[in-house]
Parts: sequence; structure tokens; C-alpha cells
Amino acid sequence: MSILSKLRCITVDVTGTLMAYKGELGDYYCMAAKSVGLPCPDYKRVHEGFKHAYKDMAQKYPCFGYAAKMPNIVWWKTCVRDSFIRAGYDYDEETFEKVFRRIYASFGSSAPYTIFPDSQPFLRWVREQGLQVGIISNAEYRYKEVILPALGLNEGSDWDFGVFSGLEGVEKPDPRIYEIALERAGNLPPEQVLHIGDSMRKDYVPAKSVGMHALLLDRFKTTDAEEWRKSGAIVLPDLMGAKEWLLSDKS
Repeated sequence: MSILSKLRCITVDVTGTLMAYKGELGDYYCMAAKSVGLPCPDYKRVHEGFKHAYKDMAQKYPCFGYAAKMPNIVWWKTCVRDSFIRAGYDYDEETFEKVFRRIYASFGSSAPYTIFPDSQPFLRWVREQGLQVGIISNAEYRYKEVILPALGLNEGSDWDFGVFSGLEGVEKPDPRIYEIALERAGNLPPEQVLHIGDSMRKDYVPAKSVGMHALLLDRFKTTDAEEWRKSGAIVLPDLMGAKEWLLSDKS
């Protein structure tokens, strides 16, 4: 008997599972700077600056400032300003405002993202089997309201419910975000739910800890995949591989 027959819901991660970033962070910072007549910032310095600024903001104001009731745009403005300062670019207020608005608009659109070709077919196939599809993502409200729809992944036709950290105030790898997903699915028992993601720490381990089934995708042939397999995780190359696994007796 395949595992599919035992399931009533499949939840999926977003970045690295359904979609990927297109280009480099520096591309969008460069376009924003050029739009106001400034030279292109150094890609490496901007990338490093953003990495540290984002980590710092996530620690001070987790879930995009949920607990502090910080507006999403303020969270990102603080993060982007710190990114530039760390990279050695301390723009005046008026200039920074123009640059930031361009960056914020870009990352609130479909422009920086590309959807994997098997994502929508897989989600629709799951729903055709009579299962619910849930999204679990460490993301802010724009993923739900703007970005996923702009990429053609719509609530109601491709997925049934979403659990986004910026809207819930809890983020992966906290198991509570998976418990919220079980509630949204109609208080399903965890053994009737499978979670698919691309992170052992954020997806596989916490999903399993609440009793859900879990598997990992290795779309980019990460060096960690062999360790995942050794630890007992099911690791598949893409969502079509996941479909085949779901239909097989091996699952």
C-alpha cells in the first residue's frame, strides 16, 4: 500500500521547494542604485552586509517584527539600510528612501523569483487526489498576498491554506508552526500529513517531531544530502520524484 492512501494533506515549503531566487541580491541593489543615478554597489560587500544585517534583524525582531508590531516595510527598511552601511554605503536619507522603495517593490513582485516547472503540476495533482495542500514558510505577508499569486500559485486552486511566519509570529524550526498547520488542515492527526521541504533543520526534523511524515528535496545537489540520507531521511531530486514515491509501494 502506498503512503498516498494514508494521507489527507501534504504541506510544502516555498523557497528551494516550490521556487528559487533568480539572479543575485546585488543585481537588485545595483538596479535600485542606478535608478537614482548612483554607481552599482559592490556585489560581494552588499551580499555580506545583507547576510549580517538580516541575521541581526531576525534575532532582534523575529518573524519580521511580529511581536513588536513593527510594520513590514519598517522591518525591511531597517534591514536594507544596515546592509548598505555594513557594505560601506551610507546614503543620505532622501537618496536611501528612493533606493529602498525600488528594492522593496522588486522583492514584493515576481521579478526576483522563478517557479520550478514541476511545482504547480504537483500541487494540482495532490489536490486532484482529494488531499489538502498547505504552505509552511518563513516568509512575510507578501508571499501569501502578492508573490505566490504573481507566480501563478493561487490559494484555492493550487493550495488550500498557508502558514507564514510573518503572519503567525512563529517560525521554522519551531515545531509550533507545524502544529498550526495541522490545525488549519482541520485538526488532522499528524500521521495523515506529509511535509516536503529542503532543510533538515527547518523542515524535516520539526515536522517529524510532531508526528508528521516528511521528505526532503535536493534540487541543487547539496553536499548535505548524503548526510540526510545516512540519518534516515527520504531525499528526492524534485517534486516529480516525490509524486513517484507517493505512488510506490516502497513509500
